[in-house]
Parts: sequence; structure tokens; C-alpha cells
Amino acid sequence: MTENERFMKEAIRQARKAEALDEVPIGCVIVCDGKIIARGYNRRNTDKNTLSHAELNAIRKASRKLGDWRLEGCSMYVTLEPCQMCAGALVQSRIDEVFIGCMNPKAGCAGSVLNLLQIEGFNHQVKITRGILEEECSSMLSDFFRRLRIRKKNSRTDS
Repeated sequence: MTENERFMKEAIRQARKAEALDEVPIGCVIVCDGKIIARGYNRRNTDKNTLSHAELNAIRKASRKLGDWRLEGCSMYVTLEPCQMCAGALVQSRIDEVFIGCMNPKAGCAGSVLNLLQIEGFNHQVKITRGILEEECSSMLSDFFRRLRIRKKNSRTDS
């Protein structure tokens, strides 16, 4: 297993925590000097907070750990391509690189819908590596939404 796969496995473990709360299973870790310094997972419904995405939760923890809002020298591993809000936060935090499990063709802002991470006019661009454990990340999300559709269908037929 490569180092990138090892860190993505930890991001997947974080996504499973979200899934256990009936949240969309998205997880991430932030790595600095070869060590995980922060973890995060999706908690929007649990926290009743639009901002409670995996990436933002991890950025908050990493900033606290390092005592700085600048996360230069850090990398993020995230199971799903960041949305516009999280992509903006990655640029603002000065994270060096993001490693993405699977892409999000409907809302992804690291190349799918648009690429906010590498706009030349911004004062910082984030390096992107895509497809780390892509199948595992993608099937985790597909399985979650399949179960959700079945549950919704069954609740309608029970009424």
C-alpha cells in the first residue's frame, strides 16, 4: 500500500463515521510532515450546520493544532471532490495539495464543474491528485445513496 493509499484509507474511515450518523459518507485527513494532524467528516445534518463539511471540520482542527490559519506544507486527503465552499477554503488556507478519492460531476470544484483550486488570478493554487482509491470511495457513496432511495421508497409504501 502506498503512502497516499494509507492516508486515503484513513479518510475513508472518517467517512464511515459520517455514514454511522446517517450523513453522506465524506471524510478527510490533513497531513503535515508525514503525519495526520487533523481528521474530519461530514456532519451537516448532525450539527444542523451548512458549514459542517468534512474538509472545513478538518481545516478548523489543523489550524488549531498548528496555531495558524495558514496550512502551508500540509496536504489534504478527501474521499469526494470538494464543493465550491470547501475548494475556496482550501485556497484560503494555503494547503499545498489535495488528494481526491472520487470526483463529483454535479458539484465538484476541483475540475468537474469548475476548478477553483487552480485559478491563476488567485494568490494561491492547490496541486490536485485525483483517483486515490477511487473505486472504494465511489462505491461507498453509491451504496449510501442506494440505501437511502430504498428507505425513502419503503417509507412511502408504508404510509
